[in-house]
Amino acid sequence: RRVHGLEHQNVAGIVESLKVVTYEKSLRIAKFAFDYAKSHGRSRVTAIHKANIMKLGDGLFLETCREVSKSYPEIEFDSMIVDNCAMQLVAHPEQFDVMLTPNLYGNVIVAMLCGLTGGPGLTPSYNLGHHYTLFETATRNSGKSLVGQNVANPIAYVRAAADLLKHLKLTEHSNLINKAIFKVIADDRVRTRDVGGTDTTQEVVNAIIFAMDKELHAIAASKSVHSTRL
Repeated sequence: RRVHGLEHQNVAGIVESLKVVTYEKSLRIAKFAFDYAKSHGRSRVTAIHKANIMKLGDGLFLETCREVSKSYPEIEFDSMIVDNCAMQLVAHPEQFDVMLTPNLYGNVIVAMLCGLTGGPGLTPSYNLGHHYTLFETATRNSGKSLVGQNVANPIAYVRAAADLLKHLKLTEHSNLINKAIFKVIADDRVRTRDVGGTDTTQEVVNAIIFAMDKELHAIAASKSVHSTRL
């Protein structure tokens, strides 16, 4: 993480919060963003900042992003103040490709994007580190009030598992899960209440398993026919 929040209270009623920004960490996340864009066929990286007010901290982040962008001439680079970014995400989300943000802005933007794309029950995420990668839902602490009621949307967790398989180079397995998910939601319309359905958590999971099983049987049958022809 590029930014780490530090808080302390010297006297009662007065709290100071520090946002520490370093060139090293800004360089690391910027290089990752451009490498990600390059390896995934993306054409633009947008740095999100508040350098108009936090001229030193966010200014360092923005200048580092600009510096890194010069090493990737095939990828377009631009920047946007976080206030405007919030409005643009709602009004014209299609203009964004890869978004490069400090930690706090990223957390807020992710929550906005979950709301724009159907809610926290649909969207997975992953956190990449030097040694470990964590796969989870895009928003944390969501749905605590739904525990034990069999009504929560399981899609985000299942998609996170599919992303994990893709990360482990098990692409066919990942694609099988994602194909089943989209069939269940779009074609079969098996959905929990948060996305306009009436089905339970378990019913959605069962529908995904059934769709996967059906697809596996279809693949096996196709291979059998091919083998017979040979």
